[in-house]
Amino acid sequence: MSVILASAGYDHTIRFWDALTGVCSRTIQHTDSQVNRLEITSDKRYLAAAGNLYVRLYDIRQGGAIGNTSVQNNNAGSSNSNNPNNNPVMTFEGHSTNVTSLAFQADNKWMVTSSEDGTVKVWDVRSPSVQRNYKHNCPVNEVVIHPNQGELISCDQDGNIRVWDLGENQCTHHLIPEDDVPINSLSVASDGSMLVAGNNKGNCYVWSMSNQKDLTSLTPVTKFRSHSKYITRVLLSTDMKHLATCSADHTARIWSTEQNFALETTLQGHQRWVWDCAFSADSAYLVTACSDHYVRLWDLSNSETVRQYNGHHKGAVCVALNDV
Repeated sequence: MSVILASAGYDHTIRFWDALTGVCSRTIQHTDSQVNRLEITSDKRYLAAAGNLYVRLYDIRQGGAIGNTSVQNNNAGSSNSNNPNNNPVMTFEGHSTNVTSLAFQADNKWMVTSSEDGTVKVWDVRSPSVQRNYKHNCPVNEVVIHPNQGELISCDQDGNIRVWDLGENQCTHHLIPEDDVPINSLSVASDGSMLVAGNNKGNCYVWSMSNQKDLTSLTPVTKFRSHSKYITRVLLSTDMKHLATCSADHTARIWSTEQNFALETTLQGHQRWVWDCAFSADSAYLVTACSDHYVRLWDLSNSETVRQYNGHHKGAVCVALNDV
């Protein structure tokens, strides 16, 4: 089984890791800016990196033996000029400031991005062009694709959640959980049954969505305090049994969706803000990225760090994992 694990942040590098050994197998220099978010296409062919102004698309298959523990690559630390395979294969231009998140449609035919420029953009991946452009009146912190592939859900710095219907090409729902409290992250269940949002006060909001193909019914389920400081990321596991939250309080926490979001465990060990996380396919492990420069792999059965990935020289703020 091929495991692709990548991380990036403020040192302008993207690093691929051998998940088992912790060895950095490949380093890509992302000279434009810091990297704010990473996303792997479902076919494991490409890695998208969201930075300041641009999204760069990199070929995963070239320039390194990704996920192969028997072969190590000597590209770690090399410059892009020495390895042309580390140059982006495509660039998406159109935002005017930081791109804060991105997501691929199930078949990787189109991509959606959010930005501090106040827009959500839908792109044709086959030719880097903007197909749709939706406007917030303030910086957009995250956008996710509903599993029905027909709707987008975005959140912003003013505390708004908006649902965009791609068929109708307009905003069909507008939620404001707390006035003027920024919502930093959203996560939608893999079957479209649940939406979770996390805000700057450490509060999580949960809604049920009654029909996977119809978001007309958003019913509040619960609100709970998950952290004492900013929530930086919320993420539902693929099996929908767990919710991970990352925070400025230096921890990540796991909550049980089956037990009314009771706290399952607190992952302690990072020394600064925990920015991002990714579940393994079996929901048994979590990878986290932190301002302390480290990426960690956690065993959720005992809350222990299985592996620490060392190599970033500044804060690591995003991770991407595909171990399917």
